[in-house]
Amino acid sequence: MFNEMFTKLAATANTDANLFSTLTNSGVADPSVGPVDLLVTLGLGVLMGLLISVLYIFTHRKSSYSSSYVLTILILPMIVSVVLVMINSMASALSLAGVFTLCRYRTVPGDPKDITYVFFAMAVGVICGINGAEHVWFVFVFFIVIAAVLVAVEMTNFGKCKTSSMTLKITIPENMNYVGLFDGILNQYTTSWKLRRIKTTNFGSLFELIYSLEVKNEADQKQFLDELRNLNGNLTVVLTLFRYDDKVYEQQ
Repeated sequence: MFNEMFTKLAATANTDANLFSTLTNSGVADPSVGPVDLLVTLGLGVLMGLLISVLYIFTHRKSSYSSSYVLTILILPMIVSVVLVMINSMASALSLAGVFTLCRYRTVPGDPKDITYVFFAMAVGVICGINGAEHVWFVFVFFIVIAAVLVAVEMTNFGKCKTSSMTLKITIPENMNYVGLFDGILNQYTTSWKLRRIKTTNFGSLFELIYSLEVKNEADQKQFLDELRNLNGNLTVVLTLFRYDDKVYEQQ
């Protein structure tokens, strides 16, 4: 039994060594790549990075964005294309492209949709590095199609939600019965709501109710708060523009 086990381990080690040797030998720099090819790929990567960064600025002109994120989008296609153009094996190039796409950036984008531009820049860099110098038209066609889709989505507000996720905090006196007190107002101004937490404040003389809401975009928020203040004795009412995220109270 031990002999069979050692035989299998030796065979596995031999297979891994052969695979490593194959990948190492196939991933060396391509000696056929000349300075002209490198410069063309580098220039094409810079141009495409500039176009993608301009597209990002245009689609985010109504909201804030980070200048460092724009710089990342500008440089990323150039880096990816130069690395891939030096590899002489198509399989190794595609494997390296997969490694690039699996990178986890430490800086979290302000908007989850910003990750789309990261993959966009990577894909353009891969195309420029693999066959951009030979098929320049393909790079521009790919950019035009993706850019047209992104601009169309931004201009038409495609997929925009009709509600806004918010958190509502209502302070009430300790002697007030809050059960069903605010249900009518919440049903009028929201599409859905849920009481997430109840806690006492000010040494037990006050209660604080925390709701998660899906507020209608057309709702008058000032009138909404005024009606709540009429019921809670004009105590503090706080409406924050994000979803209440506490995994302890999300459990059913």
